[in-house]
Amino acid sequence: MGRLSNRAAELSERLTQNVQAVCRHYLPSGRREGRYWMVGDVAGAPGRSLYVRLFETGRGAIGNWVDAATGEHGDLVDLIRLNQRHVRLAETINEAERFLSLPPSAADGTSTSTTFAKPAPAGSTSAAKRLFSASKPLTGSLAASYLRSRGINRAFDLPALRFHPRCYYRANEDDAPGTPGAFPAMIAAVSDDDGVQTGTHRTWLDPTGAKKANVASPRRAMGNILGNAVRLGQADDILIAGEGIETMLSLREVLPTMPMAAATSSAHLAAILFPPSLKRLYVARDRDAAGDAAFGILTNRAKAAGIELVSLMPDFADFNDDLRQHGALGLGEQVRLQLHEQDRTRFSAQ
Repeated sequence: MGRLSNRAAELSERLTQNVQAVCRHYLPSGRREGRYWMVGDVAGAPGRSLYVRLFETGRGAIGNWVDAATGEHGDLVDLIRLNQRHVRLAETINEAERFLSLPPSAADGTSTSTTFAKPAPAGSTSAAKRLFSASKPLTGSLAASYLRSRGINRAFDLPALRFHPRCYYRANEDDAPGTPGAFPAMIAAVSDDDGVQTGTHRTWLDPTGAKKANVASPRRAMGNILGNAVRLGQADDILIAGEGIETMLSLREVLPTMPMAAATSSAHLAAILFPPSLKRLYVARDRDAAGDAAFGILTNRAKAAGIELVSLMPDFADFNDDLRQHGALGLGEQVRLQLHEQDRTRFSAQ
């Protein structure tokens, strides 16, 4: 078993040098989004619950993957084992050796003379900070018009949100031919518990400001996102965390003094890092399977950390839908009924 384990470790290293080829071969229904390959599960179903890290950073090694829906994780050897439903490690080793014997062109559509160089730790955190610094204040911008179209009126004094009039967009295979290379965008700073910026989130917008841009991936993040979030206020003992920025901004309409965090996706919500002083975490849930899975993982993590977890459920798909359907008064009544009594008084609307 020791020999097999050593061989598996060697193959894992070789597979990471061809990480995109591995993803395209075993998870063909997925696609690259920023620094990750996104897909539904280890079997390769369409979706976004499982992400494979394509670039090495301080947050994780290249080739590592996590399935937010199940909590499974591992390296590329583990991915192949589960994808191929192997029972014995020897089967997976044989499969990995077979795959690595293919010329790169057969697996990834590139020239056989091309070698996949191991990506250097990308300066994406620095690039994320540069993009945020180059962006403009939200007030009076197209992004402000976009948020107002979604019933959000309290966001314009938040230091985490900015606007870029022409933000680069890299089209993928799901975009229509001739998709422009830049759109106006709402820019959000992703930071850790100490307020140190680790990444940037982009929401590309239609030039009318009435909706998101008509592209395959209107939301993308760059930098170190895992565990971090778009912070709306400094958390101490109480925090509301959820997936989308618009979802959390909708709750801020009725709870403006409550600290909040937008994790930007269900996978990142499941992995959000808890402030050391946190006593109670409210989770603003989306009504979908990915949201349910993220809440299940958070339940186990919060219990282990001694943190009380409280579910906040919308009436519709998410709390922005509720804001637009019920208005701020209706949403406020709905949400306050789900809070602890002491928090209703402490974080009353102003």
